[in-house]
Amino acid sequence: MESFWDLFQPELLIRYGGLAIVLTIVYIENGLFFGFFLPGDSLLFTAGLLCYVDVLDVDLAVLISTIGIAAILGYYTGYYFGYKTGQALYKRKDSLFFKKSYIHNAEHFYKKYGGMALILGRFLPIIRTFAPILAGVVKVNHRVFFLYNIAGATLWPCVVVTSGYYVGYAFPKALDYLNYIIIGFVVVTAIPVINNIREYNKKKRLKEKV
Repeated sequence: MESFWDLFQPELLIRYGGLAIVLTIVYIENGLFFGFFLPGDSLLFTAGLLCYVDVLDVDLAVLISTIGIAAILGYYTGYYFGYKTGQALYKRKDSLFFKKSYIHNAEHFYKKYGGMALILGRFLPIIRTFAPILAGVVKVNHRVFFLYNIAGATLWPCVVVTSGYYVGYAFPKALDYLNYIIIGFVVVTAIPVINNIREYNKKKRLKEKV
């Protein structure tokens, strides 16, 4: 790693650290509040593509299953962090790695979708990091959390990693255009998050007027 910005280049990360760094980032981004800025979907997509072209020397099934395990552990870490900190998290001051707006947006998303937010949130940046923390704050039943955690951690890598793998299969020269593909991928996954933020801010302004 030559600079901080290398953390935002999935291909470079995977070439540098292989499967180990993929799993480490997945774990951090899925439950530690300071990991929200790390690449999630783009990392998994790239891992699938590099798996197909043998840059990442690991079987597809192993890649998907180990990512799922890392995601499960990350969510449990986030859940117990939220469970222990409780409402104190809402009083935490904003910093470089924490914004109260993130937890409020996750709360809005959680209220809108209920337990399904723990599954749908896997596919959304920021929400993915803060949804399990919020589940801990509101003390979601352990058994319910377990089921949603397993379901989300299974679907997320199955969909995103496999998508990258089959893009590599369908377009042999996809690696040459990977940066453009990743930019498009990031834009697409960011749209629901932006819409959620706008909806939350709109409701917030309406409440302030009342």
